Amino acid sequence: METWTQPPVPAVPGEGRQLSLYDTASQSIRPTTPDSVARLYVCGITPYDATHLGHAATYVAFDLVQRMWLDAGHEVHYVQNVTDVDDPLLERAVATGQDWEELARAETALFRDDMTALGVLPPREYVGAVESIPLVVDRIDELLTSGAAYRVDDDIYFSVAQDTDFGIVSSYPRETMLALFAERGGDPEREGKRDALDPLLWQAERPGEPAWDTHFGHGRPGWHIECTAIALHYLGRAFDVQGGGSDLIFPHHEMGTSQAHLISGEQPFAHHFVHAGMVGLNGQKMSKSKGNLVFVSRLRDDGHNPMAIRLSLLAHHYRTDWEWTDDDLTRGEDRYLRWRFAATADRAPSAGPVIEAVRHALAQDLDSPAALAAVDAWADEAAAGEGDDPQSPRQVAELVLALLGVSLLDA
Repeated sequence: METWTQPPVPAVPGEGRQLSLYDTASQSIRPTTPDSVARLYVCGITPYDATHLGHAATYVAFDLVQRMWLDAGHEVHYVQNVTDVDDPLLERAVATGQDWEELARAETALFRDDMTALGVLPPREYVGAVESIPLVVDRIDELLTSGAAYRVDDDIYFSVAQDTDFGIVSSYPRETMLALFAERGGDPEREGKRDALDPLLWQAERPGEPAWDTHFGHGRPGWHIECTAIALHYLGRAFDVQGGGSDLIFPHHEMGTSQAHLISGEQPFAHHFVHAGMVGLNGQKMSKSKGNLVFVSRLRDDGHNPMAIRLSLLAHHYRTDWEWTDDDLTRGEDRYLRWRFAATADRAPSAGPVIEAVRHALAQDLDSPAALAAVDAWADEAAAGEGDDPQSPRQVAELVLALLGVSLLDA
């Protein structure tokens, strides 16, 4: 799978800060403690309709994680998947009369274009589910051998009961798990399963659906094992952060974690499980099923600056649920113009204090609203004619690009 172009990340004067993030599993803000190479896995899109602002908010949030680690002197090994075969994609292809592979390719290309426009740093490995089927088959083999997987007719299921720590990511009660499992692609009513919560690892071929030949038979992988196999293969056990939207806490991240525990025989799967809040529109979470979506590509086509869109997203803390309005974009555009004016001034207040303020804010669980407020204060002082440092405008522009991913100056 082809990734997108790496944007510039300038060096910022001074020392970077240790990044602390809220960990869903421990329900606490804890410092991240990567080695020289920080390892990050963020669950990617199912490419049947991309990229709405809920997606964009999530990937911009984890872009900040990368930028803070880079600023602290770490190399970053970032992996993201693309679920380029799954029920929602196949259903959309049937509904629209498109070839499912063409639909996946087109929407993945659009997603790459949107990420490039928003200045999001690309993953080192951008990996499709289809190309990962051999990895998935190997992992399912291991689970079958250990007794953690079993067959129901020609399908293969994962046994959640085999993991004594099942539930450590979400800490949800069973009733909540069952409701979310049914809502988010599970089949709790399937007869023959050992537990209603057991998820599919391998689905035997269904009429009219794509399938691949393996020694299991003709079929395709389940959703959760895809990310488990990709993360273990490229990042190994105990990587630093697994990320995604809060709707992935259960079942996706819970199931993947249990599968990884039983494949590797060790814990943890990830040191931090980090989840972005949901973006709403008209009183409901943005989702493809509800059709209440605002697309990045359409905003761009309407002439809105991608950097203003990015600033609109950064104005909200990544963990909060919030509702998009046109005022968000207006404020983002106004902020971009104020910052750009200040960044092109002949002189301005010293950059030192704003550099420290932005670093401090982002180090505390990615407090992007506080970081934006610090740059606002500097820009307001510059607009008022305060300060006499001729180097400051360029230094702040480089700070904003390096840590917030917002480009203020022409290349």
